[in-house]
Amino acid sequence: MNFNLQSMNPSSSFVATRDQALSVFNHPFSQSHSFLVSNFKNGSFPSPINTHTRRPKTHTLFTTPKRFQPITGCLGERNTPAKALRQILESPGAHQGPACFDGLSAKLVERAGFQYCFTSGFSISAARLGLPDTGFISYGEMVDQGQQITQAVSIPVIGDGDNGYGNAMNVKRTVKGYIIAGFAGIILEDQVSPKACGHTQGRKVVSREEAVMRIKAAVDARKESGSDIVIVARTDSRQALSLEESLGRSRAFADAGADVLFIDALASKEEMKAFCEVSPLVPKMANMLEGGGKTPILTPLELEEIGYKLVAYPLSLIGVSIRAMQDSLTALKGGRIPPPGSMPSFEEIKEILGFNSYYEEEKRYATSKYQLYADREGSNAYSIQRVRDDSEQRGQSPQDPVVEVITPDVYTKYGADGSRDPFSGIWSQTLRIKITGRDGFEKLDVRVPAGFLEGITNIVPALGGVNLKALLDDAAEEVGGKVLLDFNDTMGDRIQVFLE
Repeated sequence: MNFNLQSMNPSSSFVATRDQALSVFNHPFSQSHSFLVSNFKNGSFPSPINTHTRRPKTHTLFTTPKRFQPITGCLGERNTPAKALRQILESPGAHQGPACFDGLSAKLVERAGFQYCFTSGFSISAARLGLPDTGFISYGEMVDQGQQITQAVSIPVIGDGDNGYGNAMNVKRTVKGYIIAGFAGIILEDQVSPKACGHTQGRKVVSREEAVMRIKAAVDARKESGSDIVIVARTDSRQALSLEESLGRSRAFADAGADVLFIDALASKEEMKAFCEVSPLVPKMANMLEGGGKTPILTPLELEEIGYKLVAYPLSLIGVSIRAMQDSLTALKGGRIPPPGSMPSFEEIKEILGFNSYYEEEKRYATSKYQLYADREGSNAYSIQRVRDDSEQRGQSPQDPVVEVITPDVYTKYGADGSRDPFSGIWSQTLRIKITGRDGFEKLDVRVPAGFLEGITNIVPALGGVNLKALLDDAAEEVGGKVLLDFNDTMGDRIQVFLE
């Protein structure tokens, strides 16, 4: 497609597609992710980043009035996860990123104030499969888990892409899948299949040539997808082969177009310094394996001084989760519940998971009469249905009392059939429903008129199917209280129904 730039009307509105833009300027974009359209002003735009200076060279094609910026935004100005991650890479300092393994752990990372996070194949394999990180988990499982994670948070997420799950063609599919899943970056390593955790024994790597081809395939996949996903090139050759080989591979990965370099399991601070001297303008990633890995644990300030930009903490969340669950199970088995200080309150859990935000948003779509249940007010699984009118919409105080309404199936055999004494027989008696939890704590103790039967299963769903009318027939003539039911439900709670 050819355009006559001289004939363009400066006052007209022109938005070009990416292909049109490339055709207009006939510029070779060997690294499409470096095309910074947001910098396009007044007819000037940057070329791909020079790998030696890491600074874009600006070429001026023509000069137009400032109001005419034909291509600004043609690649989209929205702040994508990858763009947010690149902004982090461009900002000063070493940036910490804990590794998550599901939507909840990612939420907690974001709530703690971290700018980004990683996914850990080690942790996902443990949490999702209960298996070691030795190649059991598949590409499909990692993409599925990753999509749940990226949808749970607004911060950029760097995904563990293992070894790309095959040859260079598999790497391309993996990169495109991770892009669709919403990842801001992807870590690709040079291990053979089946792969192994970076700090465990038995690791083997592919040849340097094949490793470089994987990175080139990843760069091509990014270009074909029109994405700017950050490619983190990892080598495990330090432990599999030698330090010299790992440094050589890192240089080759930078030349192939990797955005971030990562050598796993470096064994000393000196080795870490030597790594950061390789391709010094390409950001480096450090892996602070908690609990006894091969790499020394350094502070973020120390890592920044050496030359690192990204810092991963792969085991903190999964590790403390395992220990906390073990402690809780030990307490439960001993007949105790975990102490209050070892776990958040139910209200805190609801806040973390977004219950309160959900309820606030739900009000926007409420009709004139809608039903909310009492279990939103507390932790009780057995609750009386509540109906809230539209008083809030009429401007009444939200503190107005909630009215409990029972729409019963009236049991009329004893005195509720129009007799002169409406409180005779069954109507003069009360049903008491009592729920005691497995832990011995009382969950519910409520009384309702014995003539109302329909609402009882709303209070205790486990009573559904019980012929309460027959039980009342047998007990109605007895004087004093009587136990109608006493059993344990499927959750282990004890349910008792008394006629008083």
